Amino acid sequence: MIKAVKLTKRFDDMTALDALTTQINAGSIYGLVGSNGAGKSTFLRLIAGVYRPDGGTVEFNGQEVFENEKVKSNIFFLADELYFPPAATINSLAQFYKELYPNWSDETFKMLCGLFPLDANKKLEKFSKGMRRQAALIIALSCRPQLMLLDEAFDGLDPVIRTLLRKLLADDVAQRGSTIIIASHNLRELEDFCDQVGVLHKGRILFQKDIDELHLGFCKVQCAFKPAITDKSVFGALQLLKCEIQGSVVNLVARGSGEAVAAELEKLNPLFVESVPLTLEEVFIHEMEAVGYDHSTIIF
Repeated sequence: MIKAVKLTKRFDDMTALDALTTQINAGSIYGLVGSNGAGKSTFLRLIAGVYRPDGGTVEFNGQEVFENEKVKSNIFFLADELYFPPAATINSLAQFYKELYPNWSDETFKMLCGLFPLDANKKLEKFSKGMRRQAALIIALSCRPQLMLLDEAFDGLDPVIRTLLRKLLADDVAQRGSTIIIASHNLRELEDFCDQVGVLHKGRILFQKDIDELHLGFCKVQCAFKPAITDKSVFGALQLLKCEIQGSVVNLVARGSGEAVAAELEKLNPLFVESVPLTLEEVFIHEMEAVGYDHSTIIF
């Protein structure tokens, strides 16, 4: 389990994390989203023990991470901007990381080298961006850490490799009970993959919720009336977040289940009522609006 309490990190006169407090359960896939400069990469580096906190604490399984070699041997941090030693190959990286991670698996490494279409003896400097990302992921999975911190893990990968990676990460969590945190701008990438998602904004966790809970909390409905409805107050029994009227057609976003919202609308004798699933992006936008944040300043 990861526990951060009033975690703070400053760079000169800029506060990257501002008394951030949160808890991330073990054995889960957690998606961390937010705008550029929200503090996602800083948060991952603090969890990994790369940075020392300027205030507060961050713990992994009850122990602080910074300068704790034993804890770090069970954490793998894969940065957004990759660095490899000059003339490194996948095989040379394997020999290096094998000495650092006690749970390293030669069997896993061999299996992954067979799955990813890469030459393990070729210099990584000759690889494309996506190929270098694949090489780094092979090493990360072969280290078999308890915690993987992945910053923009899918960046540069083609759709086939993205699908393969999602399966490998999900299998690792299911089989070993590992914990994975993925920082990303792309909510669509995380929607069918994460157990829980948190929004980081201005150095703090704005909110975090289980994916299922997010979807169940909202309903998007399209309905039609004849004669057309012109007064939105007739929907007063609903907790509306959005209401658009275009002629006889009404589009609503409301809190509550689709069944409950549809039952309330049926009392108004509509021509039809149809529930439409909300995307995770839409859910987050409405959640942010609900707590008073301008979602237009957050980029997904």
